[in-house]
Amino acid sequence: MENNKPKKRKKSLYRTRELHLMLFPAVIFTALFCYLPIGGLIMAFQDFKPLLGFQKSAFVGLKQFHYIFTMPSFRQAFVNTIIIAFFKITLSILVPLVLSLMLNEVTKSWFKRSVQTIVFIPYFFSWAILAGMVLEIFAYDGVINNVLESLFGMESIAFLVSNKYFRTIVIGSDVWKGMGYNTVLLLAAITNVDPTLHEAAQVDGAGRWKQMLHVTLPGIMPMVAVLTVLGLGGILNAGFEQILIMYNPTVEKTVDILDTLVYRLGMVSHQYSAAAAMGLFKSVISLLFVGTSYWILYKKSDYRVF
Repeated sequence: MENNKPKKRKKSLYRTRELHLMLFPAVIFTALFCYLPIGGLIMAFQDFKPLLGFQKSAFVGLKQFHYIFTMPSFRQAFVNTIIIAFFKITLSILVPLVLSLMLNEVTKSWFKRSVQTIVFIPYFFSWAILAGMVLEIFAYDGVINNVLESLFGMESIAFLVSNKYFRTIVIGSDVWKGMGYNTVLLLAAITNVDPTLHEAAQVDGAGRWKQMLHVTLPGIMPMVAVLTVLGLGGILNAGFEQILIMYNPTVEKTVDILDTLVYRLGMVSHQYSAAAAMGLFKSVISLLFVGTSYWILYKKSDYRVF
């Protein structure tokens, strides 16, 4: 029997050769752009000089980490990153969860498909497009201020240069962009819930509300867990592309995050070693969050990816 195992494995690989061939470009892309650059993290422990290269640049140990942790702007950027990422992760799960549960109760299929399409459309646009739309909507003479003035007689509010409002705009626009994708994932999870459970609950006298709370919601918890674990992996990624496009110096106090700080260190100030140290710090923290959340889910609900 043991001699047959290699033969069966070879036959299985041969039958799925087209799928492996389709996977090959993705593997090459990931190796080149995700794994190969890891070698550049040596800069975090050097006083890196581009003309000297990795081999001849002076090794300085943990000096770069001490430098970034004592920077005046690091503390504020770190706090902003945690706050923005926390609300983005939380709302990007809660909003699609509520929306998917509501859509699941809709009986008109045409209305359900229309809503799914409308909320999914922003996901396909880049931040270069969506950020421009958001900036126009919340401009001093934009749609929001015109509505507030015409309906409530309020004076125009400078949303885009206000530390009071700008962080909320950043979080809300990110949730708006991604909620369609997560809603589709959760709706797919809802369709996999055993319909006999709903029938049994209905026989026991449960209405639509109790069926949703005690059957549908527990049935999609594994998908919610997956989205949570994936979200925690990016706890220190508060949306660099979005904030870089929408950012202005007036609101630096509330939306300057670690990624924008790394951008200024590496691309503006040319402090490559400090930028690499910041990137390594982010990666380690993200790994700890993913590992811890996965371990908790495994212990509490026996959830596992593999």
